[in-house]
Amino acid sequence: MNTVASGLPTADRGTLFPRWFPRAVGALLVVLLASLAVLRLGGFEPAVEPGAVLRERALRFADESDGAVRVIDHASGRTLALMRGEQGFLRGVLRGLARDRRQHGIGAGLPYLLSLRDDGRLLITDPATGQRIDLASFGPDNAAVFVRWLPPNEPTGAPTP
Repeated sequence: MNTVASGLPTADRGTLFPRWFPRAVGALLVVLLASLAVLRLGGFEPAVEPGAVLRERALRFADESDGAVRVIDHASGRTLALMRGEQGFLRGVLRGLARDRRQHGIGAGLPYLLSLRDDGRLLITDPATGQRIDLASFGPDNAAVFVRWLPPNEPTGAPTP
């Protein structure tokens, strides 16, 4: 044992932990991170099922010749909105969904499902590819771009009296 200026004993380097211990912990962390990377790159996604549907609407999006995006209620064919201007978040979401459809060789005519779930999640789902985007995770301002197109506050799938 060594002593410090106060005369109290101190532990020698290596007596609290063996010299190999920090290296073993580091190696374990590297193996853990590599395993997670292999799983994620291999297509593994944790299964998190959304809650029950509170409100849902099937929507189609059409590009106009002037650059606007037309939002169409698929069931009625009625135009819900004509989005002009930059619309960065809307266009980014639609670009990602369209890219996935192109990769699967699916056309643009099928609707997307916009749904509000009982767990608070606002999802846009592509039934053709299975892709699902949690819009609420991008913040309330971005979610508000889509939430206005949900139908009025009537539960879907519930029996009507």
